[in-house]
Amino acid sequence: MCTNYAAARRDYLFRHYGVLPPDDPWRDEIFKDYAAPVIRRASATHNAPDAREALLATFGMVPRKQIPPGVKVFDTMNARAESVGERRSFNGAWKNLQLCLIPCEAFFEPSYETGKAVRWRIGLADGAPFAIAGIWREWDEGEAGKAYSFTMLTVNANDHPLMKRFHKPGDEKRSVVIVPPPEYENWLASRSMDEARSFLNLYPVEGMAAEPQPLPPRATPKPDSNGQ
Repeated sequence: MCTNYAAARRDYLFRHYGVLPPDDPWRDEIFKDYAAPVIRRASATHNAPDAREALLATFGMVPRKQIPPGVKVFDTMNARAESVGERRSFNGAWKNLQLCLIPCEAFFEPSYETGKAVRWRIGLADGAPFAIAGIWREWDEGEAGKAYSFTMLTVNANDHPLMKRFHKPGDEKRSVVIVPPPEYENWLASRSMDEARSFLNLYPVEGMAAEPQPLPPRATPKPDSNGQ
């Protein structure tokens, strides 16, 4: 699972993804409950039927502030592709095809090959920004207006030469889904859940690069952080 990633910079949003960036800023590294840009099909008010738009959303399908009092805090940063249509936190967005692209420069995973957890930075071999497949949902916050949240979709990576190197020994290996740029519009425009599933594949290892990159002390999120 991925719980920390480097969001694409503001200047990349238009140059690489073809969307105007949201007005509000976001952090370089994103953790649970931090706000970050996602890209979705534009609303029906846009003239172009295939237009995209970027908006800020909270990382984690059910933000901490939306968890009712007395309910144990749970994580929803990742949704398993195999069960996304069955889990209560995700099934509404999945069945409604609320698909999004999550603009990234890298994502981070722990490797235990040395006997202890070492954070690795994973991205594309050419260093280009990329997009991870996700789903989004909307929250009605009353007078405050609408808010959005998102999760990353993951697939089994037990046989992937690179992604099988991460997570604790004995745990199932999982990977986020990197969507190739030529498939951005096709993914967002999926007309059925079966069509959407056809995009949920592992990225070719020859197009990826990874190296150890320990977490800077100042970047460590506080346990109760809400990303503000």
